[in-house]
Amino acid sequence: MIWAVAAFLALGIFFGLVGNLGVLRFPDLYTRLHASAKCSTTTVVSVFIACMLLEGFSVLTGRIVVIALFFLLTGPVTAHIIGRRAWKRGVLPWRRRERRP
Repeated sequence: MIWAVAAFLALGIFFGLVGNLGVLRFPDLYTRLHASAKCSTTTVVSVFIACMLLEGFSVLTGRIVVIALFFLLTGPVTAHIIGRRAWKRGVLPWRRRERRP
């Protein structure tokens, strides 16, 4: 069981690092928002799964499930709201410049 906990914690660390790297490297708001929303949700859920496996079946596990469901629902919704608001404000997506021969 401890190997599964370690695997989920390592997965959470991996997604957290990749998400932060994406926020630093991507060129515009929309791609950064995508990286942060996807990776934050998967990071939190994988860490919570590790906590549930470590705790076993108890009242605390039920609370962790409720918190994880809250993150699963609110993370993508907030990213959508931020992206939609930016689009309505006129923030244009990044475009690669065409090279001329």
